[in-house]
Amino acid sequence: METTIFSRNDVESPFQEIMKFLRFDIRATRRERLQHDKFALVSGIWNGFIYKCKICYVSGENITVDEQLFPTKVRCRFTQYMSNKPDKFGIKFWIAVDTKSKYVLNAFSYLGKDETRPQDQALSENVVLRLLEPFTKKGRNVTTDNFFTSVKLKEKLPKLNTTIVGTMNRSRREVQELVKSSRGYLYETVLLKTDNDNCILTVYQAKPNKIALLLSTLHTSLTINTDQKKKKPETVLYYNNTKYGDDFADQMVRKYTVKASS
Repeated sequence: METTIFSRNDVESPFQEIMKFLRFDIRATRRERLQHDKFALVSGIWNGFIYKCKICYVSGENITVDEQLFPTKVRCRFTQYMSNKPDKFGIKFWIAVDTKSKYVLNAFSYLGKDETRPQDQALSENVVLRLLEPFTKKGRNVTTDNFFTSVKLKEKLPKLNTTIVGTMNRSRREVQELVKSSRGYLYETVLLKTDNDNCILTVYQAKPNKIALLLSTLHTSLTINTDQKKKKPETVLYYNNTKYGDDFADQMVRKYTVKASS
């Protein structure tokens, strides 16, 4: 009986020849995915995580929408620099958090210009609508800061059975010139209503040189807490009590970080 002895080179040679073509196909597929999805390298893991977040928890009546910066040392074209964050460099995410439990309900990354975003939607408006899509038509309220709050968003959310309470930037075009230039007494509140009373704008003199503007479709009237020195209106108190959800989630990210210690 004859025994045929194969050398190592004889065995690996056909395999290596096949791998040349496989390796080419894998790299080509990877390039194609990166052209359509800049986050393709980890999008499968991330999308699975967010899917579980959506189906494993029923949100409360208040949802907070904000931005969050996940620190990273990776060099890529969508790394952001944010001077107001403890970690200055990282990947920015838009997140929706349940205000009461601080549970992350929905999130997606900011990777630059989004070609799929409708041209008639501002970035801030599109972010809120995408994050709230699984929770609309269920009587929720969303709390936002002045980057997201706008009149256009205010007009769309009631059609989705969703209310909004958020601060407004005084530089927005929809803010009246009279409000932009007004200077009232310290802790004074001025209430502006729309004709059909489906929205109110609270103008609160929080500091001598600072005016807080709060847009609300949740409140139809306004009460002022006269027991306190600052006499904060109801909308300001409601905003303060429902806005900290994302801040708490940001603290948890820093506390349980996987970043290597220096």
